[in-house]
Amino acid sequence: MEYATKLQEYAPAPSAEEVDAEVARIREAALRNMNVETCKFCYSAIDLTTLSCNDSEESVTRFAERAVAFYKDYPEIPNVASICIYPSFVETVGVAVDGTPMRITSVAGGFPAAQTFLEVKMLEVSMAVENGADEVDIVLNVGKMLKGHYDEAANEVEMIRGEMGEEITLKVIIESGALKSPDLIRKASLLSMFAGTDFVKTSTGKIDVAATPEAAVVMCRAIRDYYEKTGRKVGFKAAGGVRTPEDAVLYYTIVEEILGKEWLTTDLFRIGASSAANNLLSTIVGHDVKYF
Repeated sequence: MEYATKLQEYAPAPSAEEVDAEVARIREAALRNMNVETCKFCYSAIDLTTLSCNDSEESVTRFAERAVAFYKDYPEIPNVASICIYPSFVETVGVAVDGTPMRITSVAGGFPAAQTFLEVKMLEVSMAVENGADEVDIVLNVGKMLKGHYDEAANEVEMIRGEMGEEITLKVIIESGALKSPDLIRKASLLSMFAGTDFVKTSTGKIDVAATPEAAVVMCRAIRDYYEKTGRKVGFKAAGGVRTPEDAVLYYTIVEEILGKEWLTTDLFRIGASSAANNLLSTIVGHDVKYF
């Protein structure tokens, strides 16, 4: 399908100066949200992540079992939304979380570079789903975006979306730190939505520049504009470098200010994190906790 022409139906990206001003305003607004209740919600929105070269069945099992134990250890705090792992560990996590409401998120499609054959991406995604993934995070082809091959990048997402089935949640990582400019970040977000994603996600966490408030503002504005034209709500996920409660609350406030409180559910807002979980939990309970 030709997607690039649809970009012309939307206003251009805000300037870098406009984005900076918006971020400064929202940083001030975020101060009102720095409280235990907001931190509890941010904790419940986490895709608890382990994406390391030294992951193993044993380490991932321990990781998942620890997350499941949270239901018993902290029954007054909503647990994380999902556990995010490489595709080969989907079945391992499935065994550990069986009988709980926790979802299983798999990165796939040649994560983190997405530089492999489309057929390989589609096969990896389908195998992750077959093994029990509820959600799949893929990477938009950054090389194609940087060279202006917008239709090719979006059509890859469309093909993968079709391979998954509509019941699986798709999150498309635009790797905002590589795209850099508000223009490309906005285009990547819109193209991903045109092609059927359920979430637009900032980053893989595998390059130097991960999530930034500036990218989040541009992405959330694109989500808002797409919703106003289509009536379809697409979620936002901040990932990569989200470590402190202040980081999490800032992204929460960006969503609140641009998209509204109706987006502040775990169906439409996620945080990809590992260290942030301990730090949010410490803020919630009022003392230092190293749970994970």
